[in-house]
Amino acid sequence: QVQLVESGGGLVQAGGSLRLSCAVSGNTFSLNAMGWYRQAPGEQRELVAAINPSDSTNYADSVKGRFTISRDNAKNTVYLQMNKLKPEDTAVYYCKAHPIGSKQEYWGQGTQVTVSS
Repeated sequence: QVQLVESGGGLVQAGGSLRLSCAVSGNTFSLNAMGWYRQAPGEQRELVAAINPSDSTNYADSVKGRFTISRDNAKNTVYLQMNKLKPEDTAVYYCKAHPIGSKQEYWGQGTQVTVSS
């Protein structure tokens, strides 16, 4: 059973930083493509950043230069470092794991990020 547990969300002032973590258990973490998504109230869930098993990354235009995704295969964890946060970054942030070669996708429960102006 694959489980994802996010942590690190909270309330921060505009311009501040947060680091989200997503710990994965139940499969071979190094073979997962990992992604961070977010969903604001009344909005669709959107991709924020992704990293594949070879450490290739991609970012939404709205976060390029401010957010950094990384992974630690020894700790089965993916991170999202968020700097220069803006009120429009306020959302529930979700972690997703997609084992390469599989049609399965696994989601975490989400962590709230609130940026005050």
